[in-house]
This record gives sequence, C-alpha cells and structure tokens, in this order.
Amino acid sequence: MACASCTTKDGSPKGCKNNGTCGTDSCNKLTVFDWLANMSVPNGEKPFDFVEVRFKNGRKHYYKNTENLSLSIGDIVATQAQSGHDIGMVTLTGELVRVQMKRKKINEKPEDVLKIYRKASQKDIDIWSEVRDKEELIKVRARQFAIDLKLQMKISDIEFQGDASKVTFYYTAEERVDFRDLIKVFAREFRTRIEMKQVGFRQEASRLGGIGSCGRELCCSTWLTDFRSVSTSAARYQQLSLNPQKLSGQCGKLKCCLNYELDSYQDALKAFPKTDTKLYTEKGTAVCQKTDIFKGHMWYAYEGEWMNWHKITTDQARGIIKINNNKEREKIASLEEYASELEEEVAVAFENVVGQDSLTRFDSPKGNKKRRNNKSRNRNNKNSSNNKPQSKEQNKPKNKPKDAK
Repeated sequence: MACASCTTKDGSPKGCKNNGTCGTDSCNKLTVFDWLANMSVPNGEKPFDFVEVRFKNGRKHYYKNTENLSLSIGDIVATQAQSGHDIGMVTLTGELVRVQMKRKKINEKPEDVLKIYRKASQKDIDIWSEVRDKEELIKVRARQFAIDLKLQMKISDIEFQGDASKVTFYYTAEERVDFRDLIKVFAREFRTRIEMKQVGFRQEASRLGGIGSCGRELCCSTWLTDFRSVSTSAARYQQLSLNPQKLSGQCGKLKCCLNYELDSYQDALKAFPKTDTKLYTEKGTAVCQKTDIFKGHMWYAYEGEWMNWHKITTDQARGIIKINNNKEREKIASLEEYASELEEEVAVAFENVVGQDSLTRFDSPKGNKKRRNNKSRNRNNKNSSNNKPQSKEQNKPKNKPKDAK
C-alpha cells in the first residue's frame, strides 16, 4: 500500500516524505476504501454530517461537522479535545461514516459528540509538525527515566496533541506499575501535561507495525481491528507443533492467524470419530496415532506393536466402532482387512513445456581438449604424407605373375 509518489528508484524506495500525512491516505494504516464516493445523495436528503479523522498510528475518532465545512479526504482539520485542540487528517466522509460508526457502536447523541473547529491553518500545521519531530527523541529520554527509576514497564510510543499542550505516553507492563514519580520527572523535563495510557501487547504491535513470519505486514497494523482471544487448542485442532517460537507473533502472544482457518478444521473434524476411541479386534486393541483431516485418513496401531501403523478411512473407522458398540459387542478379525495401501507418490519427471534449451548449452565441454588436439595433429600429418612425391621404387610397376604354362 503506497501512494503514487512512493515509487522505487534504483531498487530503493523513494517515499513521499510526508511522515504519515500523505494526502491520498494510501500510505497509512487501517485505511477504508470509500466505495460510495461516486454516488450522489438522493434529493431531499442531507449528507451525513460526521467525518472520520485519523491521528498517529491509525488512531481514529469521529467528529461532527457543525460548521458545515466542505471537507474531503486528506484535509487537515483542528478538532475538539478535552483541553485545547488536536490536529488530524480526514480519512472518510459521507454515508460510509455512518456504517463505520454503527459497526463500532459509537453513539451519535449530542452530549457524546466532539466537534470539528476549522480547517487547520498554516500555523497549526507548523506547530503540529514541530512536535511530531520531537517525539522520537523524547521517547528515548522517557525510556531512560523509567530505567533509572527501576520501573517494570516499557514505553512503546508517545503522541503529542496537535497544539503541543499534552503528550500521551503509551506503555506496556506485566503487572501494576506505580509511575507517580515518573510523571513528576516527565512534567519537570518536558514542561507539558502528561497522560499515561497502558495498552496490551497486541495493541503495541499494531501501533508499531512490522513484518510477520509470513513476509507480509502485520495484520493488526493493516486491516485487523478486533483482537479475539487465541488459545493453544486452535493449534491442536490444526495439528500444529506446540512450539512457542513458531506460534507466537511479534507481540509475544499467539498469532491471530491461528483463528483464520480454525472453523474449516472444526467443520472437517465433525466427520471424524474421537481419537481416544479404541478399536477392538480379535488380533488386539488398536489406538489412534495420527489423523489427516482433509484427506479423511486415520492411522491406528495395535497395543504393543506401536511401530506398525494401519491406515483406514473415517468411514471405515466409524463402521468398526459401530460394530464394537452393538449389543453383541462383536469384534472384527483385524485392521489389515480394512487398511488401505499407502499410495506411492510417482516422481514426475521434468518436462520442457516452454520449449527452452538446456541451461548448459553454452558451456564448453572440458577434458576433451587434448584428445581433440591429438586428432587434429594426426589429421595434419596424414594430409602432409599424402602430398609428398613418391620415390622411383614406389613408381616401379609391380612384377606381374608369370602365366602358368
């Protein structure tokens, strides 16, 4: 996701140099495509007077356009705050804002609504840009102050209010932290109002962003907005190894993508008998060792013969369990008569479907150079010998045999 000016040149990204305030809103996180932008409002209907405003790192709020300003996506506006005003960018207008507010269960009552004051002036934008440039330096100093006070917390990000009257410190901590002394140090050093806001580890990863093990941007920082709980049972259903290094994301928690295909696995497992159900045969009792969910295969081994596995289908397993659970408690002879043979994978030879020649067609063969030189030398010697004049003895006619009398 990038705007038209974020192209690459000579293999290196150029970037739009707007530091998160791209006018097309294409470089930002959690963007919403306005698919109603080309549709006009029916006659007699007023356009929805709420707009969506985005702040740093995907933080969004909804404000009422009480001044009837002509706003479009990418406009910088001054919005109402608890004290003073904040500066943000309009990311969505029109009827789609109503849909977003309904989805996020945001009330439209007048007492709960914040307002848009005006479009940001050049002075507002200069102050906003100035404090945004200070955030990284202040974050480093704030972390050092927390380390000096020996507080078990991590300051992950900070955000200045648009008018530079307040700064919010986002932090994560395993346990409750008493940061009253830290606030005093911050107020003395930075000379502004301080607000501390604790966020979860998943929220921290979504704010900071990054690249996941799949090679793509983190889902939580691009499109995922609701964080559902993920348990290790999701990995067990999908038959994944319970390795915390592979199952945990950058936030240190279980990956959110473990829930993406969980419903498909659970639906497929409905056709399987329980793995703790034993199969009773005349040869012995068989225990399930492995299942292949999407192929519908199960592997059983006799008790005491754990190395010999027998593959059967789910239908066959349910049929055997039905026979074992009837009134007579019958037993089958053995699993061998049900077991299907493992299909051998046929190695597919490479076929040149494109019509290309061999990759080594330009390589000159090595080792035949001496032999080729010897052949050419012998050929030259032979030709020179044929061109020499013959001697007299050689020119004499051979004696003819005498006629037999």
